Amino acid sequence: MSRLQQTDGLTEEQTELIKLVREFVDEQIIPVAMELEHKDEYPQAIVDGMKEMGIFGLMIPEEYGGLGESLLTYALCVEEIARGWMSVSGIINTHFIVAYMVLQHGTEEQKQHYLPKMATGEIRGAFSMSEPGCGSDVAAIKTKAVKGDDGEWSITGQKMWLTNGGSANLVAVLVKTDTGADSVYKNMTTFLVDKESGFGETAQGVTVPGKIDKMGYKGVDTTELIFDGHRTTDAQILGGEPGKGFYQMMDGVEVGRVNVAARGCGVARRAFELGVSYAQQRETFGKKIVDHQAVLFRLADMAVKVEAAHEMMVKAARKKDSGQRNDLEAGMAKYLASEYCSQVVEDSFRIHGGYGYSKEYEIERLYREAPMLLIGEGTADIQRMIIGRRLVEDYKLKA
Repeated sequence: MSRLQQTDGLTEEQTELIKLVREFVDEQIIPVAMELEHKDEYPQAIVDGMKEMGIFGLMIPEEYGGLGESLLTYALCVEEIARGWMSVSGIINTHFIVAYMVLQHGTEEQKQHYLPKMATGEIRGAFSMSEPGCGSDVAAIKTKAVKGDDGEWSITGQKMWLTNGGSANLVAVLVKTDTGADSVYKNMTTFLVDKESGFGETAQGVTVPGKIDKMGYKGVDTTELIFDGHRTTDAQILGGEPGKGFYQMMDGVEVGRVNVAARGCGVARRAFELGVSYAQQRETFGKKIVDHQAVLFRLADMAVKVEAAHEMMVKAARKKDSGQRNDLEAGMAKYLASEYCSQVVEDSFRIHGGYGYSKEYEIERLYREAPMLLIGEGTADIQRMIIGRRLVEDYKLKA
């Protein structure tokens, strides 16, 4: 076990679970990740293995059939999974966010209906805010739900960048509902949309056109979602009351940012492992390249970044687990971990030299995957905006 990314204060149960996940990654994910990634093939066998381990219900309370673990435990498991293949951590991330939103904001009927099946992985979740014309500007969404005289809602519009958009059979969708509130944010509602897994028309008025072809982040399906008069009811509004969708989504994204930080930590550690291993094998000018001071310094910088990002991520998770507001810490963790991950991956790529450009080497995949973390769950600039505003709140001058 590496000295890097150790976490103090874990219970015996947490330690054993993380060890189990690490073994699963070493035995079931790393040996097949490159082949599946190059084929852009959905890792069904890996997903089935995670179902058996209870990963899909990790944070769902025991009363709903889950393991009832903390955000910290979940994040540490994600860190291990992302070390093996970041796409696999993406498969559970959006599922986890939807389960968290249902648990925190859903009606008791919604919790009883969805959470037990989400815990087993029978129901798989995706969530949708972004649209073709807006990314970080969530208030600019155009997808709209209109309530008819018969009391039913009709949803029409186009959503974008759904991770698990094809494989999921439950989507939490943020839409506009003009209910007369004085704020654009209070005129937004989250609907829980049931659909079939797959592509094409997956429910009445719901179409998933197909997978978006991406530079990296392969295996996991990323899609659009098109609504054309999808009929639904008040019972499918998260929490049962319109106008709360924006705040529900932001709560979900907040814990999602801890998740993305964990993924950055996992990818960075794998990049470091590959770099330090290669440096001890490759020879130039009559000695191992690890014996060249330039390479040794690069490895030292990489290790410091791997460790610092992990500590920030752990702090953010623990703060949320304590019941405290953690938007500042989550933003810092996501920002630091994604930026450091990108830098560590590039340094490992440089250590590999020309071989790093070859698809036969694992670092080539990591080099294409790391950029996604810079934009997922809010870009780096959005994190800096959140961090800056919270700091000004905390350090506001007294009159």
